Amino acid sequence: MSDKRGQTMTKDKGGLFAGGFDPIGLLLEGRAFFGLIAIIAVFSYLSPNYFTFNNLLTMTSHVAIFGLLGMGMLLVILTGGIDLSVGSTLGLCGVMAGFFIHGVDIGGVTLYPAIWVVVVLVCAVGALVGLINGVLVAYFRVPSFVATLGSLYAVRGVALLMTGGLTYNNLGGKASLGNTGLDWLGFNTILQVPVGILIMIAVAIVLIVVLNRTAFGRWLYATGGNARAARLSGVPTNRVTVLVFVMSGICAAIAGLVLTSELTSAGPTAGTTYELTAIATVVIGGAALAGGVGNIRGTLLGAFVIGFLSDGLVIVGVSNYWQMVFTGVVIVFAVLLNSIEYKARRKPRTSASADGGGTPAAAASQHNPVNPASSLGTSTGES
Repeated sequence: MSDKRGQTMTKDKGGLFAGGFDPIGLLLEGRAFFGLIAIIAVFSYLSPNYFTFNNLLTMTSHVAIFGLLGMGMLLVILTGGIDLSVGSTLGLCGVMAGFFIHGVDIGGVTLYPAIWVVVVLVCAVGALVGLINGVLVAYFRVPSFVATLGSLYAVRGVALLMTGGLTYNNLGGKASLGNTGLDWLGFNTILQVPVGILIMIAVAIVLIVVLNRTAFGRWLYATGGNARAARLSGVPTNRVTVLVFVMSGICAAIAGLVLTSELTSAGPTAGTTYELTAIATVVIGGAALAGGVGNIRGTLLGAFVIGFLSDGLVIVGVSNYWQMVFTGVVIVFAVLLNSIEYKARRKPRTSASADGGGTPAAAASQHNPVNPASSLGTSTGES
């Protein structure tokens, strides 16, 4: 009887220690976290100014931009796509904010929208860019890489045409016109925490709830795990694809507003190459570029790794060229660890396939063990 109870207790164990203590598995699972700890330890040793409260807040403010872009990128990557237009969308949304604050001429009358109206309009611009991307990918079957690459150039071109290559300055607004307050995003604090960081946390909480507590989150994982199986199980995959691109565009717009506020200016070239940084945060966070695997927590850790590493290299005086080298090495190392982890996951899945599972739901379950299609709970269909 004691043997049976011991077997039961062993069977009930879960998580990392289900098969005994596995240091390699532990390192793989927590690689972004351990990487961040290592970065903080190394740069704290090299510079006494690195691990201070004020410097950590400053670096986290920089991370907020990457984190917002990365979270939007994660949603797209979870469906198996990619969004190369987020950097250009960020730049265009900053320019649009400057354009609205400087006044809009309509029929010879110049209108100065209030800041909350500017925020809504800028987020609508980001959503529009995402909507175009999503429709191209979901309904016209344009590969997401090609569709968003075209958007990258088109959106950047629109920003350059609007400004003639110049930069909007003096974005403080005027109290007499009722359009002040944009600097609140970039310079104000609540309980000594910069507003940009709080915005990143708020967006993260919303997306965590969406991914883990809603049917849309299960649809999203199922679409990335096995789109065909998900569609046959009743998941509206086209609608999911459009929505994730819209959400990615809104995240880029919010990041553009925060960056514009911090810089107190809006230039058409802002956010150049930020799309690659966003992809890097997602990859370092452990998400699979093939789709179906990843989470917000890992992406935020990836953003902290990129941001704290870049700022640490600047603080210790490393040249910009070497910063690029170090960042590239970290990304390649992260992809290598992802490959090792996914290879380990595929082994038990292969043995499971020998036991059957010919239904679409079972196929999706095998492709994405974290969010099996059998638990989708869907009631709508889309052909």
